[in-house]
Amino acid sequence: MGIGFRELLVILVIALLIFGSKKLRTIGSDLGAAVRDFKKSMDAGEKEGEEQKPLKQLSGQDADFAATDKQGSKPEQKSNV
Repeated sequence: MGIGFRELLVILVIALLIFGSKKLRTIGSDLGAAVRDFKKSMDAGEKEGEEQKPLKQLSGQDADFAATDKQGSKPEQKSNV
C-alpha cells in the first residue's frame, strides 16, 4: 500500500497549515537545492573514481621509509650516520 493522491493532499494541507505558504515554499526550494547538490557530488565522485590511476611504487630510500608492516605501523626510519 502506497501513499495515494488523497493522502498526499491531506499531508500537504496539514503542512500548509503548520508552516504557512511562504515558509513551505522556502522549505521546498531548499530541499530541491539540497537534492541537486547531492546528485552533483555523487556524479563528481563517480567520475573521480573512474579517472583515478593506480599509485606508482616508491623506490630507493623513500620506499624503506614509506613501507608499512602487516600491522599497519611504520617501521623506524633508517639513518645514514
